[in-house]
Amino acid sequence: MQKKDCFYLGKVVRKHSFKGEVVIKLDTDEPDLYQNMDAVFLEAGNNFIPFFIEKSLLQKGNQLRVQFENFTTEEDADSIMKCGVYLPLTLLPKLTGNKFYYHEVIGFTIEDVNYGNVGSLVGVNDKTAQPLFIIENGDKEVLIPMIDDFIKKVDRANKKIVVETPEGLIEMYLDE
Repeated sequence: MQKKDCFYLGKVVRKHSFKGEVVIKLDTDEPDLYQNMDAVFLEAGNNFIPFFIEKSLLQKGNQLRVQFENFTTEEDADSIMKCGVYLPLTLLPKLTGNKFYYHEVIGFTIEDVNYGNVGSLVGVNDKTAQPLFIIENGDKEVLIPMIDDFIKKVDRANKKIVVETPEGLIEMYLDE
């Protein structure tokens, strides 16, 4: 399993007991979807190692208490502290309408209702207070806030996102 074939589900954040149980903080809006998993992949360096789940219990909204098979001691739990937890992309629930996963729209064309073709979506910066589309237009970069009011249509069939941005935003990046 390679990273490009997986999505980040969360992180092992702490031990729960002296019997090898750990707590995974889930990075999802719908933690209920993940409370009955059979296995996950843990990131160890550049490797993804499958871990089979003996039992799990969802607590405090997005915290999943997990007992992995063959994990019986505190030392077992210590060995996976802070590891990223991943699942195959094939297990992501399908989104429709204007909802999307960041990875699925990379390469889409961005078109503004008023400006026209803005360029190709090359990434998403989600490290800022407001996530931003990173769009390449020739040798210039355009940043558009990912605000629901700006996103008018996600056209998966034609790999295009139609936006309506405030007047002057795109020109600020592209006009000299």
